Amino acid sequence: MSPVDEQLSIIRRGGDELLLENELRDKLKAGRPLRVKAGFDPTAPDLHIGHTVLINKLRQFQDLGHHVLFLIGDFTGMIGDPTGKNTTRPPLTREEVARNARTYTDQVFKILDPASTEIAFNSAWMDRFSAADMVKLAATHTVARMLERDDFGKRYHGNQPIAIHEFLYPLIQGYDSVALKADVELGGTDQKFNLLMGRELQKHFGQPPQVILTMPLLEGLDGANKMSKSLGNYVGINEPPAEIFGKLMSVSDDLMWRYIELLSFEPPAILRGWKREVDAGRNPRDIKVGFAQEIVARFHGAPAARAALADFEKRFKQGGVPDDIPEVRLESDGDGLTIVRILKQARLTPSTSEALRMIEQGGVRLNGEKVSDKALRVARGTTVVMQVGKRKFARVHVV
Repeated sequence: MSPVDEQLSIIRRGGDELLLENELRDKLKAGRPLRVKAGFDPTAPDLHIGHTVLINKLRQFQDLGHHVLFLIGDFTGMIGDPTGKNTTRPPLTREEVARNARTYTDQVFKILDPASTEIAFNSAWMDRFSAADMVKLAATHTVARMLERDDFGKRYHGNQPIAIHEFLYPLIQGYDSVALKADVELGGTDQKFNLLMGRELQKHFGQPPQVILTMPLLEGLDGANKMSKSLGNYVGINEPPAEIFGKLMSVSDDLMWRYIELLSFEPPAILRGWKREVDAGRNPRDIKVGFAQEIVARFHGAPAARAALADFEKRFKQGGVPDDIPEVRLESDGDGLTIVRILKQARLTPSTSEALRMIEQGGVRLNGEKVSDKALRVARGTTVVMQVGKRKFARVHVV
């Protein structure tokens, strides 16, 4: 296999779509470090492991000798990315964006090599844009072209309002690629329209068009929705080691493979071996433990990963929780569910009154801890292990 083919094999791993591969091959053949861009709007102060699907791929580009452009969209963050939204997204203030952006640089260097990373803020060029510059940028595309975006099209045909400033978002994201002279841009599968906009604008401004690599969107702990802090179904990379470990152990056996494929740094041959072992009868919990340790070690170090495993085993395994317990998904009534409703709806107790009685008698445990508060609520997006008495267990996903 040629050096270029070896690089392409690594770049393709875990990716969804590569546009256009022949262009990337030509760029790699040129032998110079490529400028590889990925943008993140600081809409929340912390990154979660869903974000790291892209960041991990950026690290792979670095390991291949390329230069990463980690773009913080402090200007576009004030617009609000309309991707996937059926309503206009409330813009953030400059102060909110700046506050959220401050933590990003510290977090990304848990994965990226600082020596090969350029942190950029798109306010650096957009703040210098005049009204005339913005009009010229807007003139490069038509309203009909914008309505080709699935979310815009659906809102238009559904008579849902679309604010004029929302059309500016993909234009500005595309112009970021012009300002940074990007060779490659990474984004989620939902960002394809915006990424293609970058290609078109680079052509318009006389630059070689960037290659696009889309990455899959990671499902949250509920297994249904995209991982999101607003939905509460996330694993934050700054969360305590025991919290990260416990959340990853709560992932269903089927979803576990999706997480491993997108987040593990283990070679593909190792992953295929694990699947064969599970098919042959190995408990998937063993694989999940190793994966959870890998992720905790990545963000907190190996000693923290060992301590998280010891804590988990102390609370669950030594507490008598079986390896195979029923999985239950319960719809929340807003921000979560009361412990009493969980016990009844998960069929751990036959009635509300029995649930209350078991709590009063000290017969209910949540994640190994005795429950005494009858009004206790479990937040939406959370997965917990419930125990009633000595023999009734359920792993409950509140969605």
